Amino acid sequence: MDAPGHARMTWALKKRTLSLSLSQNQLIARLPADDRLSLLAICEKVALVQQTVLAEEGEPVAHVYFPAQGFISLAASVQGSVGVEVGMIGAEGVLGAQVGLGTPTAQFQSRVQGPGTAWRVQADAFCIEMARSAPLRHLLNRYLHVVTVQLATSAACMHFHQIGPRLARWLLMCHDRARSDTFLITHESLAATLGVRRVGITTAASAFQRADLIRYHRGVLRVLDRKGLEEASCGCYAVNEKAYAQLLA
Repeated sequence: MDAPGHARMTWALKKRTLSLSLSQNQLIARLPADDRLSLLAICEKVALVQQTVLAEEGEPVAHVYFPAQGFISLAASVQGSVGVEVGMIGAEGVLGAQVGLGTPTAQFQSRVQGPGTAWRVQADAFCIEMARSAPLRHLLNRYLHVVTVQLATSAACMHFHQIGPRLARWLLMCHDRARSDTFLITHESLAATLGVRRVGITTAASAFQRADLIRYHRGVLRVLDRKGLEEASCGCYAVNEKAYAQLLA
């Protein structure tokens, strides 16, 4: 194949990759075409395997992840505790972007809560790309503000709201990111995620089942009535949604 033919094929492959990415990670999709292609050129597509730890609190960040499907839980721990979820990242966001701002370590443990796929880039390469691309810097600065809102909302939610509304909020966040009405979760992991006793989760989930909002059986949870979950949720879900809407405006 001659050089022009090879160049056309290379560009065709890049455009195909670009097209595939548009319906996946929302941050990548919002970049100008040249910046999007430049970022994707240093990324690799990887599987997000449920319960895999992608980063440990206080440890150096090796990779930055742009989820395409599935979602990642951010957990904070105190004095060796199991940890409680303070944030969630799905196709709307990115994990590890703080390395581009000079923070090379992870603030939270990051664990795959919902399986899927992600674009992954080495931290060093990401820092170089972020320094090169003004649109990428601008977008991620705005996204990190959204994360700050989510963390603050989670802290207030844990302190002020009862288990039922908190569980409804968490299920809505999962539903948004799972892109499916069904996902895998156990009462034990839910209790650990929300930082409450298992009996509290069982009581709240049973109430949702009786109201036909969800169906839960042997670790498989199915959302039956999203509108009903929205009505059962605390106002913290709407706060986060407003922050995301402002980011994407």
